[in-house]
Formats: sequence, structure tokens, C-alpha cells
Amino acid sequence: MFSHVMLGASDLDRSKQFYDAFLGALGAKPGFTDPKGRTFWRHAGNTFAITRPINGEPATFGNGSTLGFAAASTEQADAAHAAGIAAGGTACEDPPGWRGDAATGQLYLAYLRDPAGNKVCVLHRPPKPAA
Repeated sequence: MFSHVMLGASDLDRSKQFYDAFLGALGAKPGFTDPKGRTFWRHAGNTFAITRPINGEPATFGNGSTLGFAAASTEQADAAHAAGIAAGGTACEDPPGWRGDAATGQLYLAYLRDPAGNKVCVLHRPPKPAA
């Protein structure tokens, strides 16, 4: 359904440092910056990017918005969360851990905000048991 996700950032260097660490823990290579100043990360067939808003206004985060990133394991989710915090992110919501119930299923979630205030989540969905 999606071709890419792009978020606004006013301090591109700080945001690149954050996402290089955060996405690196999920297996992505460091982002590359194009001549227009946009930085892109490509991994596992997906594209994520940051840019200054083209209207010249300061970047703002979407209140109520969350961008989710997949993790292969709880350890990888924890590593991405820790890398993001170490690179200037801020913990938010509950600490990383399992959430859900029998109706929705169990998910391992780790939330944080990037340096621009965008809320991101690392999600690990355990494999379904064999029937």
C-alpha cells in the first residue's frame, strides 16, 4: 500500500544521527542525503526519509501519529529503542514490553520520540504457533 514514509525535521543532522542509530539497530545501512537535502534509508524493500518542510515553515510532529518499525525479535526492538535514546531520542509511553490480550494477540512494543518530536514505535510480532 505504501511506497515510502517521509517525516519533517528542522535539524536534519541531529535527526540523521538518530535514525542512523535507530534504524541501524534494525539492520538498515546509514542514510544517504540527496542534493535537495533529504535523507533516505532503504531496507528490506522499504524507504524512509526525513526532509525540511518544502513550505519553509518549521517541522512539527503529528499529534496522535505514530510510525511503526518492524523488529525481528524482542532483543532487536530493545536494541533499536536503546540506540534511539542514546542518539537523542526520548522515551515515551510505557517501557518496552509485551502488550495485548487474547483478543488482540501479544505484541512487543517500544515507543520513543525522535529529536523532532515524532513518535516512533518498534514492534515485534511473535510467530503464530503451529496449528
